Amino acid sequence: MYQHDILIAPEDIDFMGHVNNAVYLRWVQDAVISYWQKVAPAEAVAQHLWVALKHEITYRAPAFLEDDILAEVIATGVQGSRAFFTTLIQRGDTILAEVQSSWCCLDTATRRPARIARELAARFLPA
Repeated sequence: MYQHDILIAPEDIDFMGHVNNAVYLRWVQDAVISYWQKVAPAEAVAQHLWVALKHEITYRAPAFLEDDILAEVIATGVQGSRAFFTTLIQRGDTILAEVQSSWCCLDTATRRPARIARELAARFLPA
C-alpha cells in the first residue's frame, strides 16, 4: 500500500461547488505513477513507462476545495505487461471514490509492452 497526498486546486471545482469527477482520473494517474517511482529501482523507472488501459470509478461522496485528501494505492496483481491497482480517494475515514484500474508497462525506448519481471513485481505487490 502507498499513500499519496492530493492538493485540490481552485480549477478542480466545478459548477456544483465540488471537485469535478474528471479530476479523479488525474489524481489516480498521479498516485499510481508516484507509487511506481517510489518502489521501483531507479534503473527500472528509467526503462519503463506506464499507460492506463482502464479505470472503473465508483464515486461515493463529493470532495471540496478545503478538504484534506489522500489517495491510497494498492497493487492487486500482475499479468505479463499489465498491472492492476485499487486506488481509494479518502477524506479522513471517508472513502470518496474507489478506482479499479489496469495499466500497461511499456519499454521506454521502444514504447512496446514490457513484461514485468517477477522480482520487480515483488517490490509493489502485497506478500
